Amino acid sequence: MPKPKKPRIKSTVKKAAQSKATKKPSLSKPLQQVAALPVRQAADGGLEVLLVTSRETRRWIAPKGWPMKGRKPHRAAAIEAREEAGVTGQISKTPAGHYTYDKRLPDGSAVPCRVAVYVLTVTRELPSWREQGQRDVHWVSSEAAAELVQEPELAALIRDLARSMSAEDVIVP
Repeated sequence: MPKPKKPRIKSTVKKAAQSKATKKPSLSKPLQQVAALPVRQAADGGLEVLLVTSRETRRWIAPKGWPMKGRKPHRAAAIEAREEAGVTGQISKTPAGHYTYDKRLPDGSAVPCRVAVYVLTVTRELPSWREQGQRDVHWVSSEAAAELVQEPELAALIRDLARSMSAEDVIVP
């Protein structure tokens, strides 16, 4: 079985991230990222969230990545969900919210990132996908998802979303 490829950050993004890492964190403008928050209706009528592990630290996260040239942010988020979690569906055109975190770089430094989160109502789980085997994926209740993610703002966003979404908001495939 071939060894999984190391993740690549586009060289321009990597250079920008590394140059920002040399500045004082309070003065540096956060880099922008997009994320999809895959959701579905649970058997009990509640909300389930699909989380994935990051490749390096193996912490639980929402599928996310850098904006893509020529793509609207919500479309880029949907692509990240397909590549990282193997799911497709209906993506919201406006973000449900934002969260910030410090992205660790290969040299050990970190840069602040601000992530726009788009809700993806999952209608299909793919039998295979690009990063299958490189990440763990797991459907969990919204309450468990809020506990598993390490970013407090993302946890709050998940909790708020679970309170505000009704069963009619989640498409049942």
